[in-house]
Amino acid sequence: MGSPAAACPSLEGLVRAGYEVAAVYTQPDRPAGRGRALAAPAVKLAAAKLGLPVRQPTSLRDAGELKRLAALEPEAIVVCAYGQILTRAVLDIPPRQCLNVHFSLLPRHRGAAPVAAAILAGDAFTGVTIQLVRKKLDTGPVLARAAVPVLYYDTAGTLTAKLAQVGAALLLEALSGWGRGEITPQPQDESAATYVPRFGKGAGEIDWNDAAERIARLVRAYQPWPGAYTKWGGKRMEIIEAAAVPGEAAAGKVLSLPGGGISIGTGAGLLEVRRLQLAGNKPLTAAAFVNGHRDIVGAVLPD
Repeated sequence: MGSPAAACPSLEGLVRAGYEVAAVYTQPDRPAGRGRALAAPAVKLAAAKLGLPVRQPTSLRDAGELKRLAALEPEAIVVCAYGQILTRAVLDIPPRQCLNVHFSLLPRHRGAAPVAAAILAGDAFTGVTIQLVRKKLDTGPVLARAAVPVLYYDTAGTLTAKLAQVGAALLLEALSGWGRGEITPQPQDESAATYVPRFGKGAGEIDWNDAAERIARLVRAYQPWPGAYTKWGGKRMEIIEAAAVPGEAAAGKVLSLPGGGISIGTGAGLLEVRRLQLAGNKPLTAAAFVNGHRDIVGAVLPD
């Protein structure tokens, strides 16, 4: 059970390892892009290439869907970023339970956006946890963990890609050991638990009174989605790549840099902008953007 591209390595790993995948469950096709044409989840496309049957129920609470799932007689269910909360009725079906591939070192960063949360928090390490699914989100006992460093240039996109590969390998280790009865599930330390709420499209709006270091982490955490942004000329302006640098200016004040780039004042330090995109335009380097929009120098954002 999975939906985005990050879930594909786990699916592909199971097939390569010789596991019989009775079915692949993923989210329904949904409108995407400017044309709002229906787009298939990445896991559906991966399953098609592997010749696996795909099911896309809108809900697993339906009695008919539960019967179809139970009829598969799965020994275990593997879950990775599926996008639906599994009910007790689903959890009770497989004798070897439901194993979840979660992209954090649980109990830290439980919830819907653990990778972005690790970058926002400035964590030196995050990782992958294989846990047994329980009704309460991300609280189940742990079968295996693996740590992964968060590099200074990592975005949510690049870090998720790394975690997906690590998670696929860790899943195979955990599933094998769990199946042979060699792993004793370890309870999570509730006193160390943190939660990450689901964030929407507007979550990345920049507060220029924050410190440059935090804003730079925001830019990386919300790349590629939903994007860290401000407003200039009444239009959304997304900051795609940036770094905190020494200096001082009024919060939101745009300064020119030698070579044609820009930096922006914050509550502490300057944010050097390297790539950005104004709504309706293509992404540009800061120097190329200034060449076509010289009036941005001196502006105070949001404008």
